[in-house]
Amino acid sequence: MSLKAQLVTDSLGNITVHLEGGLDFDTTTPFKDELYSIINDNPASTVTLDLNGLDFVGSSGIGHFVDTLRALDKNKAQIKLANVKSEFLKVFKLYQFDAMELMNQEFDDDETSNLSQKFANRKHTFQN
Repeated sequence: MSLKAQLVTDSLGNITVHLEGGLDFDTTTPFKDELYSIINDNPASTVTLDLNGLDFVGSSGIGHFVDTLRALDKNKAQIKLANVKSEFLKVFKLYQFDAMELMNQEFDDDETSNLSQKFANRKHTFQN
């Protein structure tokens, strides 16, 4: 099983790492080394790991991956997760790791944020 990673840097200098393939015992150590290198070379950047392309995560691979994320979080690295599949969330729970804390929770303005301002001052919001 192989793991491929594509790095994309946005205009603010933040880095997204798109992962593809499988994460197992053989791929976690080189991945960890590369991730630490990216974070050390870009200390002011937020690094987002996009897990959408992961097809397989082995039991030994997920353990090392979780340990890496915990160490980075403990060291106050700016790391986020994106596109985490539900089956991976379940496996994270087995390792007592709350991936939701690291997931990108940014929502664009979807025109619902100002509904209270639109309708809060109206006495009737329906027609008789």
